[in-house]
Amino acid sequence: MNDASKAPVGGAAEPLRSPVASHNEWDPLEEVVVGRLDGATTPSRHSVVSCNVPPWAARFQWLTAGFRYPRALIEPAQRELDQFVSLLQSLGITVTRPDAVDHRQRFSTPNWSSRGFCNTCPRDSLLVIGEEIIETPMAWPCRYFETHSYRALLKDYFRRGARWSAAPKPQLTDALYDPHYRPPRPGEPMRYLLTEFEPVFDAADFVRAGRDLFVTRSNVTNRMGIEWVRRHLGPDYRVHEIESRCRTPMHIDTTFLVLAPGKALINPEYVDVDRLPDVLSSWDILVAPQPDPIRDPLLRLTSLCGKWLSMNILMIDEKRVIAERHHTTMLRALESWGFEPIPCDLLHYAPFGGSFHCATLDVRRRGGLESYFDR
Repeated sequence: MNDASKAPVGGAAEPLRSPVASHNEWDPLEEVVVGRLDGATTPSRHSVVSCNVPPWAARFQWLTAGFRYPRALIEPAQRELDQFVSLLQSLGITVTRPDAVDHRQRFSTPNWSSRGFCNTCPRDSLLVIGEEIIETPMAWPCRYFETHSYRALLKDYFRRGARWSAAPKPQLTDALYDPHYRPPRPGEPMRYLLTEFEPVFDAADFVRAGRDLFVTRSNVTNRMGIEWVRRHLGPDYRVHEIESRCRTPMHIDTTFLVLAPGKALINPEYVDVDRLPDVLSSWDILVAPQPDPIRDPLLRLTSLCGKWLSMNILMIDEKRVIAERHHTTMLRALESWGFEPIPCDLLHYAPFGGSFHCATLDVRRRGGLESYFDR
């Protein structure tokens, strides 16, 4: 008789405990993925890129598309990124990183070809809902294989008990993009570059508050993408749309953020308080102050982000928050609202697509799934 026959009838292996567990933006942060600058390449030319970045950056991007970012941009950003990682680790947070990738390699599908971009912003390509991590179907062709640089992490999380899924891989043919699109002028009705040819969305167009998610429709997230998330999550979750008045919307985390139970931060230029979803009627709505101006001429030329990157903050818990040292007005506002801001430098990350919230993916926060609104 072998040893296996002595096992208890009906015996089962010890259940795995998922290393992925994050339900909102404010529970105590325990593990986070931070992006990389290695191999960063200026996005390849495409209407979905140029329509989503400031006009001066669009010109820079058009001239340098497919080439590596210059050292003058990489080196200061790398210094600040290293300091940010050290800060997170000093707070007792586990930091993991994607693999370094040569993003200048060309790839293709039967319909188009492109070079890559970078893996500086894990918040865009991966959406964490509880114990599930979802690969998103992004609308920029140059980001088509971006999640491959996270595959070693994803496989490790899966082996240890996480749920791992992926939205349908998009075709990204010309049918997805309106050939007659132009950004709406002030006073004109809102319009978007994306059609409803197929579901596409960036995870950075969503923020989480337990059983409720908030999303902006944008030039990288269409209605089909929002509906895919709604159906995928099922009746245990509610997905609410935040209307953005930004003429070229992309990513919710410079428009609307949930900071703690009962507290939401809004961009006064992009959000009409009177048109917020009804579920927020009992919450404190904090209005972000005007950002401090960026005077560095190189950053003004090359930043892929607008001036409201001052809102791109990372909650460590319900009180502590990492925010850009340069934006002193935002730091003072956070203090006045009862938070404890931790100043840090990441200003030179803007040419690569973001700041603290964009540069991170909170994989595990201590806390369970709750509802923070009347259902």
